[in-house]
Amino acid sequence: MAVFTRITQDELQQWLKGRKRGELLSFEGIESGIENTNYFVNTSTGRFVLTLFEKLRAEDLPFYLGLMEHLAKKGLAVPGPIANAKGELFNALHGKPATLVTCLSGKSVDHPNTAQCHAIGKFSAQAHLAVADFAGNTPNPRGLAWIEKTMNELDEHLPDAVSALLHSEVSHQKTVVASNAYKSLPKGAVHADLFRDNALMQGDTLGGVIDFYFAGVDTFLFDLAVTANDWCINLNNGEFKEDLLDALLTGYQEVRPLTIHECGLWQDMLRAAALRFWTSRLYDFYMPREAEVLNVKDPQHFERVLLARRQGIPFAVQPN
Repeated sequence: MAVFTRITQDELQQWLKGRKRGELLSFEGIESGIENTNYFVNTSTGRFVLTLFEKLRAEDLPFYLGLMEHLAKKGLAVPGPIANAKGELFNALHGKPATLVTCLSGKSVDHPNTAQCHAIGKFSAQAHLAVADFAGNTPNPRGLAWIEKTMNELDEHLPDAVSALLHSEVSHQKTVVASNAYKSLPKGAVHADLFRDNALMQGDTLGGVIDFYFAGVDTFLFDLAVTANDWCINLNNGEFKEDLLDALLTGYQEVRPLTIHECGLWQDMLRAAALRFWTSRLYDFYMPREAEVLNVKDPQHFERVLLARRQGIPFAVQPN
């Protein structure tokens, strides 16, 4: 989330009319993140989040918003998109496709505990089961094909050692995805970006999961690995904190036990998840976009995570 596009009160008031959410009282930009423009919107009926999509095309939005609507109807704590009078989940605002969603309670945590990791693991498994009857089929927009394309664009900008590591890991992941074991992994529509800042906690209870705009069809194991690489690590060196990782995996497997092939490919998916976010941070660092408010994150963090995963993981995952 970031502020790329400034809107006026009159523009927003007019846009809100079709959604019957009362009188506009105030709105303010949300400064975290790097992809879309987001605002908190306060009306006489409550508090909401407005998103203007800066890069996503209108034809891509039915997948993301449909997934959120689907999960919300299944009873999961996710933002529900609010349709306008025509039943549309998004329509143009200031020349950009925009949507309004419910604002969930809670706040993100910088240093999660075991109970919070258990809760997010349980949510992840519930979400993976819930998409069994979701019809959307958009591939992960930041999958291996995107990573390889971005790597080639970055080559002229990167130090030799960084480029060598990037090429080495992409080569490894191409071998993994060609394997029969990988092809057998369960998959479906996944969040693919469930970091700490995309979950709202109320104490040890999960208040909700937000920001589904990197979602796509991928393996459930990759999605779980993305979460583990952010929730369960020592931020200084990227190494796992074993108690947090155990809590996350326990919470997950209480709802959806991992398969034998998932357990066998756990380290490879942890590496794939680290590679995905290292690549995107390298791209944002070396080829940034302009924004009124833009926080570019340090790519070296996920380089450390990737190097730690290439060395090994604290313990093997066993199927329940």
